Amino acid sequence: MDGTELQSVAFWMRGQGIALDGPLKARKFDVGQSNPTYRLTSGGRSFVLRRKPPGVLLNSAHAVDREFRVQRALAGTDVPVPGMLALCEDEGVIGSVFYVMKHVEGRNIDDPSMPGLTAVDRRAILSEMCRVLAAVHAVDIDALGLADYGPPGNYHERQLARWTRQYRATQTGEIAMMEALIDWLGANLPAADGQRTLVHGDYRIDNLLFAQDGADCVAVLDWELSTLGHPYADLAGVIMQWQLPPGPEGRGLAGIDRAALGLPSDAEFVADYCRQRGIEHIADFGFYVAFAFFRMAAILQGVKKRALDGNASNPDKALRLGSFVPRFAELGMKAAES
Repeated sequence: MDGTELQSVAFWMRGQGIALDGPLKARKFDVGQSNPTYRLTSGGRSFVLRRKPPGVLLNSAHAVDREFRVQRALAGTDVPVPGMLALCEDEGVIGSVFYVMKHVEGRNIDDPSMPGLTAVDRRAILSEMCRVLAAVHAVDIDALGLADYGPPGNYHERQLARWTRQYRATQTGEIAMMEALIDWLGANLPAADGQRTLVHGDYRIDNLLFAQDGADCVAVLDWELSTLGHPYADLAGVIMQWQLPPGPEGRGLAGIDRAALGLPSDAEFVADYCRQRGIEHIADFGFYVAFAFFRMAAILQGVKKRALDGNASNPDKALRLGSFVPRFAELGMKAAES
């Protein structure tokens, strides 16, 4: 964000009644491949700005206005979110829609194995992660004014169609395993079971902030993919992430001795979630995990295409992430076969 944009943002913020203590400065966060995110500082005050990226964008992608709406609605609920300050839908200010929210101090954990922590601390943090996920799915969407936040109908049928379209729109070559996964998911869609909740859409440990000195979650971030739908999509997304390789790229738990580290198994985490929501068990959970791999593969394909088109927030990282699309498709078929 250059100096001219910062001046425009500062002028706009003051017009929204947001007090500044001096000149506005910005530092771009390394995270946020989809929507560029900045920490703004003005004297002793600190804010966070999220904006749509520049360039030609897919329809319905990078919906920062939806992020703003859902987080504002969740204020005061059992789901911790940053305080929303103002949304700017006038692209003339800095060239794209953006919003400003309060900056929340907290620990960002990008490795679910949590090196350096004790087994007790690890288990407490993942227990809190499970509690907050159940809280997301328990909010009263009617009372929060979110009854129209997503279309009606079979969530996974709708999402399969959406992400297949997104994948086709950004496809840069044929991936046989991806085609097989799309076909399998279409042939094995679960029947609607009446569950329709708020869905975060990208619920994983690195999208949460935890207290500096404890396991309490102080903010759930990155609501770009949120909608109304089936809660098992979020739960399967957590399990999908853990099946990836450990390290900075995969950020998974594959091959790790979880018991020795105090980390729950997939089955233990799912059982804890079911207990908190009063559910006896989840049938055919492999479908939901397979779908989670498919959707992430489609998302990463979009990240790769933006890098090739010159619109990625971090082009080198975007290309690395895009190279994992065939592997995600392969893991999705493995989950389907299970």
